Amino acid sequence: MTNKLVLLDGNSIAYRAFFALPLLSNDKGIHTNAVYGFTTMLLKILEDEQPSHLLVAFDAGKTTFRHKTYEEYKGGREKTPSELSEQFPVIRELLDHFGIRHYELPQYEADDIIGTLARQAEQEGFDVKVISGDRDLLQLVSERVSVAMTKKGITNIETYTPSFMEEKVGVRTDQFIDLKALMGDSSDNIPGVPGVGEKTAVKLLTQFGNLDSIYDNLDQVSGKKLKEKLETNKEEAYMSQQLVTIEVAAPIEVGLADVNYDGYDTTEVSRYFKELGFQSLMGRITGEEVEEATPEDLPELHFTILEEVKEEHLGQPAALVVEMLGENYHTAEVEGIGLVHEAGAYFIPTSVAMESELFKSWLEDSQQEKYVFDSKKTYVALKRFGIEANGLSFDLLIASYLINPSENHHDIPSISQRTLKTPISYDENVYGKGAKMKVPEQSVLAEHVVRKTDALFQMKSQVVEQLQENEQRELFNELEMPLSTILGNMEHTGVKLDLERLNAMGEELKERLGQIESDVYELAGETFNLNSPKQLGPILFEKLELPVIKKTKTGYSTSADILEQLRDKHEIIPKILIYRQLGKLQSTYIEGLLKLVTEDEHKIHTRFNQALTQTGRLSSTEPNLQNIPIRLEEGRKIRQAFIPSVSGWKIFAADYSQIELRVLAHIANDDKLIQAFNDSEDIHTKTAMDVFHVNKEDVTDQMRRQAKAVNFGIVYGISDFGLSQSLGISRKEAKTFIERYLESYPGVKDYMEEVVQNAKQTGYVTTLMNRRRYLPDLTSRNFNQKSAAERTAMNTPIQGTAADIIKKAMIDLHERLEEEQFEANLLLQVHDELILEAPEHELEKLKDVVVDVMEHTIELSVPLKVDYSYGPTWYDAK
Repeated sequence: MTNKLVLLDGNSIAYRAFFALPLLSNDKGIHTNAVYGFTTMLLKILEDEQPSHLLVAFDAGKTTFRHKTYEEYKGGREKTPSELSEQFPVIRELLDHFGIRHYELPQYEADDIIGTLARQAEQEGFDVKVISGDRDLLQLVSERVSVAMTKKGITNIETYTPSFMEEKVGVRTDQFIDLKALMGDSSDNIPGVPGVGEKTAVKLLTQFGNLDSIYDNLDQVSGKKLKEKLETNKEEAYMSQQLVTIEVAAPIEVGLADVNYDGYDTTEVSRYFKELGFQSLMGRITGEEVEEATPEDLPELHFTILEEVKEEHLGQPAALVVEMLGENYHTAEVEGIGLVHEAGAYFIPTSVAMESELFKSWLEDSQQEKYVFDSKKTYVALKRFGIEANGLSFDLLIASYLINPSENHHDIPSISQRTLKTPISYDENVYGKGAKMKVPEQSVLAEHVVRKTDALFQMKSQVVEQLQENEQRELFNELEMPLSTILGNMEHTGVKLDLERLNAMGEELKERLGQIESDVYELAGETFNLNSPKQLGPILFEKLELPVIKKTKTGYSTSADILEQLRDKHEIIPKILIYRQLGKLQSTYIEGLLKLVTEDEHKIHTRFNQALTQTGRLSSTEPNLQNIPIRLEEGRKIRQAFIPSVSGWKIFAADYSQIELRVLAHIANDDKLIQAFNDSEDIHTKTAMDVFHVNKEDVTDQMRRQAKAVNFGIVYGISDFGLSQSLGISRKEAKTFIERYLESYPGVKDYMEEVVQNAKQTGYVTTLMNRRRYLPDLTSRNFNQKSAAERTAMNTPIQGTAADIIKKAMIDLHERLEEEQFEANLLLQVHDELILEAPEHELEKLKDVVVDVMEHTIELSVPLKVDYSYGPTWYDAK
């Protein structure tokens, strides 16, 4: 029997699996979708190929011997997502449990390991199967070596043999390297010959045979332009040839004897599958047949479609799902309501629900306990029908988010996969997709909604148990749950816009944009599409001969960071930058706000995202009020359009002063920082005094500016590189500056070291209120990923605690406003700022109450300070 060697490109398969499957996490907060996909493919390979020898090759790092030839090799690749990088150690561990050898070699790529072993095996008469998604490996195809390419995802595979290679690619195996040399490869940043695509390259190789022959017979190449391209880029073509050639004699330390494979220990692999939560794969290794679930296989679910709601249908605690089709629950139709409790499962059509006074009173009864998914959405949807939903005691979305905020999928099916370890049994595509979306017939809709509600009911106890284990019950019950109702009220209330002022601003911006456009054309000496990078690039880098900083596969890069580097090179650049900023204001905020405003009330109803950011901060959508560019005066002026909903009322704004730095002083317990805040000193001046060793009167504006940058840099986890960019100084100077700062504030230095060490042991960091953030990259072998995770470990407790404080302040303020019967309303929360509207006669009392509540919502070792102002618009209230 012929020996069979199977070689797997570990990085390629992991990447394919990661992007083919939705993000999943295990109960430790580690993402597992790439591991799961890799495992399913590995099991299929073992079943189909029955290898006698097996190896999984990995890339050892970003730098390889090819970078000596071309520094920009693979330079255009995006950084590996942290959700994937954290899974590579798990994949290696998985292979160990399977007894499969894996290998990587510094300065070489997985391709070189595969190529070297494939050649050795071929020479010894083995059959070889290479499995990857990287087309470069097609150069290894021979009579004994076949290459299986993953086309899409991890299940669709094409196997290349010499004959299939010619049929599919159009060239022989021995011509493949030259094909890549001519056409290049944008994914690896291999230049090739610009303007020569695959078809042209195949045509050239069919005519001339190889790269040498093409250049030996250049005069016979048809087409003047093609000939010029080949001639001009000869050096690039041969360099590309060198870059794409796989090294088949790499100095690897594994031989064929080291990769002999006799199969895996079922007990060992089963144990590890349980640890990973891969119950659905158990049948693949135990030999038990596991069939794919179909709708007919789903467990039977007994439920009733109600034509009338009666007392017997209402129990508690109950899971409640208000089903809507569409993202925007302020306008989406309610398609029906799911209700599940111990005594029954029901689907209530919208008309039946809203006509039932019994059901409405049950919804408003705070003594009737209800479990929901997204309590804010549920609250707002029912509020539209005049129903004040009470008794919302559990929110699956918020609970899942608190358990692991780095998880991207907090929908019911994904939470069920992580919690119950089984996929939820209902069809997410019941409505269809895209333009074909529609509500199905009632029986199908009812089963869909009730299954979802039933899953919610089943998961509640396990999710609460997880919150208890994480010591997050108080965070959930006392902070996030009451906040969701407050946010729901704020969203429902909305904020009024002055449409006349907004339209006038739009006209002003259009006029300004037109003038800037004319100035740019005059400086360029011609007209062109200023919004087209493809047309702008040649103007800047060919006609005006500005230095080329970066090229992309489509031409010159004209991104904002590139233009910022060229700001002083030509007067056209600042004009282009301001044109883009004003253009964004016009399209995103002027036109964007006008599209979102309601016709009757002239209000916008933004949606606050309570379960999105990893620090716990709120964000908002439609519109995004966090990103109005207020550093630009034209951006600040947009706030002039935000006005009170009642004539004669005022907009009242209150924001925390330097809250992150005050939290840092408390958490780090740094005596100097604490003293400075307790003495009401200007913290940036004090930092400049300590770092530069000067008296207060000798602190210059530049010193204070640098001190301010490092103060906030520490809070946001800035690196020496980041600080150097921010201050326009060398990286060495920035490093010295940070070192001086840490010498001046030893408490901060100790905190930064301790928080990282603790996080490495536990895998996460927490805020003062026990909000968690998992940081798997702290154990990464990749220096950049590890450094970024360390900075995140330092800054998350600070930013997260600041976010928790303002959330608690919103709850405390809401209660106080109700207790003292204010007419004032909370309207918005933006970063560290709370926006209210209030009648003029309440302002004197309101300012005392707001400041008192916000400054005393939590006791720290330093005082919290709140600034406030008010006026006829949001702009005037600053």
